Amino acid sequence: MAEKSFPDLPPIWMAGAMVAIVMIDRMVPEQGLRLPGFVLMLIGIGLILWAGSYFQRKNTPIHPGVAPKSLLIEGPFKINRNPIYTGMAVILAGFAIATGAYFGLILVPVFMWIITERFIKGEEALMRQAFPDEAAAYIAATRRW
Repeated sequence: MAEKSFPDLPPIWMAGAMVAIVMIDRMVPEQGLRLPGFVLMLIGIGLILWAGSYFQRKNTPIHPGVAPKSLLIEGPFKINRNPIYTGMAVILAGFAIATGAYFGLILVPVFMWIITERFIKGEEALMRQAFPDEAAAYIAATRRW
């Protein structure tokens, strides 16, 4: 198997979207709403940290593509099945708003689609393998985003 030169990880995709937002901001400069944008970014970071603490509490891997040891269904995982990815999307929206790159907001649903296709669908398959009945019930009862 050939070694990948591109680190295919969700934070890398988020960083790439942020670079694109900066490029959009340079092409179409507008005054950003700094405080609301920063508040959104802090909410996204808080959501990521809150969800990350559950991975640590349950001693289950946080890295995409690794089989879970525990099914996380409490705390932020009651809100949706992917609070870390949701936090990243909120950070991107906040970043676009703070920089005034409002056209960059279109990248938020694009980011969500990429993350769903590249990571979430595989992670859901691993959940179903590790916890067939519990995962099926959780997936049926809790929204993805």
